[in-house]
Amino acid sequence: MSAPVHAEAPAAGVASRSYLLRAADQLATAMATYGVPLLILATTGSGALTGLAYLVEWVPRLATFTVAGMLVDRHGPHRVFRLANAARTVLAALTIAALSALPGSGAAGTVVALCFCAAAGGTAQVSFLAAEAIGSAHSQQSPRRAHRVQSVQIGIDQGALIAGPLLGGVLLLAGPLALLAAIAAASLAAVGGTVGWHPPTAASAGTAPTTSFARSLGAGLRTVARRPALVWLVAGLAASNLALAVIESSAPITVMQRFGHTSAMVGVVWSVGAALSLLGLAMCGRSIDRWGLWAVGAMGAAVVCLGSLTTALAPGFATYTAGVALLLGADAVMTVVLRTLRARLIPSRGSGATLSVTIVAVLLPFPLAGALVAAVPASGLPVLLTTCALVQITILAAAFAGLRRHRADLAAPVEPLRLVSPHADETSPTDITPAA
Repeated sequence: MSAPVHAEAPAAGVASRSYLLRAADQLATAMATYGVPLLILATTGSGALTGLAYLVEWVPRLATFTVAGMLVDRHGPHRVFRLANAARTVLAALTIAALSALPGSGAAGTVVALCFCAAAGGTAQVSFLAAEAIGSAHSQQSPRRAHRVQSVQIGIDQGALIAGPLLGGVLLLAGPLALLAAIAAASLAAVGGTVGWHPPTAASAGTAPTTSFARSLGAGLRTVARRPALVWLVAGLAASNLALAVIESSAPITVMQRFGHTSAMVGVVWSVGAALSLLGLAMCGRSIDRWGLWAVGAMGAAVVCLGSLTTALAPGFATYTAGVALLLGADAVMTVVLRTLRARLIPSRGSGATLSVTIVAVLLPFPLAGALVAAVPASGLPVLLTTCALVQITILAAAFAGLRRHRADLAAPVEPLRLVSPHADETSPTDITPAA
């Protein structure tokens, strides 16, 4: 009876450390995601350039995801995570140096900020995919507690969403260099946390044969195509993200130009929403244990749609903040459900390639949202938000119906996850899956 105890102890230690590293990484990402567009709006006053910043940030994210999946499968998620955060630290330091040598405002500074948006977006998504691969391994090690693993991870993300925008907005009042220094510090902390860290990794990681980007992408696409439930899951997440992304990218314009508040209040809006999402996550685990994934997921989806409509039709700042809070709180619960189902559907072998394909599809709405906000005048944003909310309602309803039709696929066990030390011999894997 002692073997399972000894097996679980190292796994628990790995999980705790990965949670801390994910927290530092997500804090840096949140400050960059929300702070840099605010910086551009504050210095230029242009809503179009704010939408452009969002677009410029997300296009490299999608481009690097597919490459990141191949890197994770080949080199292991912990190595990829370390290098991505090191690159972001260097990028932030170079941007600080460039902005220090330029005038306080002007086209040159805006171009530098946009370049940092693009580069930081790419490195952020590489580190995110690596963290997701590690989290997927933890979920598969403990199938009965998979939804609780996902709750912790999403709780970390939402905690960063509370601190990141608020901290970014406050730091921006002290100047762009303070914001960039904080991003560099959080990224450096993530790098430092990996020193001496050699967690178990999927057996395929670090031992995958050399393959081209196209073949890696094709393998991921074939895995998704063979599982209709995974297609419906991705469709539902993508539709929900479109509404969320349009709200997110238009928030600086709505709060600062429509409602007449400061940049710090943009952070307050998202921090209030993230706080409510943490409350939802705190209740999520027990709710799923009691009522099941389907009931909790359907309720979360319904409240998500209500929050989107409330935000789109808000007549004032208080109602707008309440709508965003409702949306983020319910979205966290729904995401726990859908990511738990995704962990059941993605096999461990080649998981990096499959994860990258699904994540790219789910995140495509984010650059699309930036393009839409850049193209639509501020007066047309309520119509855009309402349209996206209606699209969200329609596709989420179809997605949950499709998932119900293919629930047999969700019940089928995925390929067992064999874990090895990155320094172990490839032919002698050690199964550290805890006993049921």
